[in-house]
Amino acid sequence: MDPDDVTIREQNFHSQVREYIICFLLFTILYTISYFIITKYKRKPDDHEDEDAIVNRISLFLCTFTLAISAGAVLLLPFSIISNEILLSFPQTYYIQWLNGSLIRGLWNLVSLFSNLSLFVLMPFAYFFLESEGFAGSKKGIKARILETLVMLILLGLLILGIVWVASALIDNDAASMESLYDLWEFYLPYLYSCISLMGGLLLLLCTPVGLSRMFTVMGQLLVKPTILEDLDEQIYCVGLQEEALKRRFNGAYMTSYLKYNSEDLEQELDRVRSKKSKLERRKKASAWERNLVYPVVMLILLAGTAISVLLVAFNILALLVDETAMPKGSQELGLGKASLSAFGFVGAAIEIILIFYLMVSSVVGFYSLRFFADLAPTKDDTTMTKIIGNCVSILVLSSALPVMSRTLGITRFDLLGDFGRFNWLGNFYIVVSYNLLFAVVTTLCLIRKFTSAVREELLQAFGLNNLHLSNRTQDTEKVLHSANGHQKSF
Repeated sequence: MDPDDVTIREQNFHSQVREYIICFLLFTILYTISYFIITKYKRKPDDHEDEDAIVNRISLFLCTFTLAISAGAVLLLPFSIISNEILLSFPQTYYIQWLNGSLIRGLWNLVSLFSNLSLFVLMPFAYFFLESEGFAGSKKGIKARILETLVMLILLGLLILGIVWVASALIDNDAASMESLYDLWEFYLPYLYSCISLMGGLLLLLCTPVGLSRMFTVMGQLLVKPTILEDLDEQIYCVGLQEEALKRRFNGAYMTSYLKYNSEDLEQELDRVRSKKSKLERRKKASAWERNLVYPVVMLILLAGTAISVLLVAFNILALLVDETAMPKGSQELGLGKASLSAFGFVGAAIEIILIFYLMVSSVVGFYSLRFFADLAPTKDDTTMTKIIGNCVSILVLSSALPVMSRTLGITRFDLLGDFGRFNWLGNFYIVVSYNLLFAVVTTLCLIRKFTSAVREELLQAFGLNNLHLSNRTQDTEKVLHSANGHQKSF
């Protein structure tokens, strides 16, 4: 045997082992972080060990695996973009030779594979396993629950495959398409994942514009706003009087049945007043730098990020109309480290990475802001495993569609790798252009509505007109309290 062939085989072997070790280390880090996140929100279990505790633990491990894969899907594009820029800046450095195209392609393929596995197998298994009790007449236990779960998975798989088969036959009913339907691995599963990806893209299209406008409210709640035409001492004094009045009414000596019936409303009103008082005290204790510099700078950064995203989408629409190469597509040959993906070099690549993370965070915020998904939001130390499974599936769908959406909107020019570039709808010009137009229009409308309402609220607050509604509510509460104490009754 030629010594050169042995050397090449050894190099390939060491390269494969190195890639497996890197992938394992990355997955271990993501799995650990995901585990701490889920345990932070998961409802605390009982101390005793029983069958349900074992089932919950298995479901917890599956949810943690799914959340780790979701984080990996979010990091695919940023990791690929920064790898390309590093190899472009240091092409001959020995210490970064492990960062090559084979590793990047392997990460894309692994994330695609485990995303399918989590979405179609692990998460349905976790849900059915959690809800199963065993078939009637069979001996209760873990084995009976596993058997019932497997049967339910088989039935669900047959149902989904039948629905996809019928849908594909109705959309494209030529002979070649009908024959390809019988190819389970090469056509069926990629077609099914393409449909899921399209649904995820539409969900991102719905959530991201809402989240981009909602981000201003969220950051406004976390930061301290500047005090413009406001007297915080007077507001704290007034809120303190309201709190004391509510305390006296709530802890009054003459507790009638009518007052007991409305005690929950009084308690909610007291909690609301206390929350308002704590916010005012926090604003008073904040330094001048925090009030007058941090808040405006953060708002300007959010506005700049949103404006840049909309401008990139507008430029992408123009590019789609005049250049066919602007269409999102998959790449078979990865030219990593050959050319920069941005005209601004490393700075442009950094902006792309920041925008990708910003869009993901905004989509999650928008997802939980929608009325239909608001009840799915997790609560610290009080979230059931069923709700955790729903959250993991939702985050997985959003994160799996993030690379496709970022490439479709023109946020980055990095071509999609693996199964992410095999989606059928990516080659449809009308779908891609409509997607870009809807994103730009809906985002612009959400921002206009957000800023006009924010300016209106700030003006009302500055001139003290926002207390009119509060005063009416306070008067109504006083009427209820008077009538409950027997001092005044109106019929």
